[in-house]
Amino acid sequence: MPEQSPPIGISKEDWAATPLAVRALVQELLQRLARVEERLNQTSRNSSKPPSSDPPSAKPRPAKTPSGRKSGGHPGHEGYSRKLKPESEVDQIIDVRPESCGQCGTLLLGNDSDPERHQVTEVPPARVRIVEYQLHTLECRACGHLTRAKLPDGIPHGSFGPRLQSMVALLSGVYRVSRRNVQQLMADAFGVELSLGVISKMEGRIAEVLAKPHQAALRAVRRAEVVHSDETSWREANKPAWLWTGVTRKVSAFLIRPSRGSDVARELIGEDFAGMHVSDRWSGYDWIDIDQRQVCWAHLIRDFRKIADSGGLAEWIGESLERKADELFGYWHRVRDGTMKRSTFRRHAWRIRRRMRSLLETGAGCSSWRAPSLCRGILELEPAMWTFVTHENVEPTNNAAERALRPAVIWRKTSLGTQSARGSRFVERLLTCVACLRQQGRNVLDYLTSANDSALRGMPIPAFVR
Repeated sequence: MPEQSPPIGISKEDWAATPLAVRALVQELLQRLARVEERLNQTSRNSSKPPSSDPPSAKPRPAKTPSGRKSGGHPGHEGYSRKLKPESEVDQIIDVRPESCGQCGTLLLGNDSDPERHQVTEVPPARVRIVEYQLHTLECRACGHLTRAKLPDGIPHGSFGPRLQSMVALLSGVYRVSRRNVQQLMADAFGVELSLGVISKMEGRIAEVLAKPHQAALRAVRRAEVVHSDETSWREANKPAWLWTGVTRKVSAFLIRPSRGSDVARELIGEDFAGMHVSDRWSGYDWIDIDQRQVCWAHLIRDFRKIADSGGLAEWIGESLERKADELFGYWHRVRDGTMKRSTFRRHAWRIRRRMRSLLETGAGCSSWRAPSLCRGILELEPAMWTFVTHENVEPTNNAAERALRPAVIWRKTSLGTQSARGSRFVERLLTCVACLRQQGRNVLDYLTSANDSALRGMPIPAFVR
């Protein structure tokens, strides 16, 4: 067993005279102290913590170079103004004519061939439409049997129609209005009295309606050429759970499961996934072939800062990695805006890759407590850092999945998760519905109403993806 170096402040002679049990205890306590200090030193620059959580002692982010231009619009800037609706979409046109000359007072007659147009948009007083179905019971003249009429097709057996149910689900599930506030809003705006239990039942109804379209969205994710995926913590019935998402160009799908393991990743993107996968370095994705993976550079850059914060040689290594990442993305942005050919970018990228790999190998052997393990972990997936260089449809960051999770994170913070499996199905299916429809520029309320109406009529539920 190699001789352990004495802790700082203890001479080699004193350390050699220290019993082995005491040495082991000291080393363990020093490691625990290092882990505590690392947690205390976490900021938004070296971890996933938000900038709002940074302590006053945290180093500020590097300031952007000021452009020297004043804020606001500048000469030549095309301003924005609301476009007028065409007359065919206007409900009422009122002609306003001056009665007399503004200078001499003479009576004015005639029409202006090109009058100035001014439009005012207003929401009319809302009033729900109540339809009563009187089900008659008639006696048969031949046998005396009493037969009661049935509700027509498409009419719910409950007291509320498909559009009202969809609106309630939209308010609570998309706009994150609490059930009590949904209850109050429906009473104030529409005069509809709802109990909290009825609102919960409406959510369950929508979850049932969206079950098949949700499965279709999952199948579309599994067939996609490129999938971004990520996961965030959740709570179900006051127990830990995880909300997962898989995002493609046209489809986004969500799952809530009690595990963060690879089994859920396989369920999300498919056991036989054949496309390209973009994610962080979470071990739950290690079953995917490394040639199909792109690890997120935003996470890598935070790890580079974490390496630099370790001090000593690791500080130089981490800062050198950060500079190389800045250089790489300077070229990447030129590729994105069309000022650099991809072939030229590849040559620069391979040169930067060789240098970064050398730095990571050096870091893997340095004496810092945290930096070596970080460098070794990055080196294990080093080929997956560069997939975006050779595959044009692959992005270097996992921003698409992280953006998709933000509404869910806000939902979790305001609702503290879900209280049952039924509630989790409502969340994952409605999040999937809304994300898919917005990716395609479709109206969410119109879709939910149509899907709910189709279910009432026994017709196939329309898919999220056309």
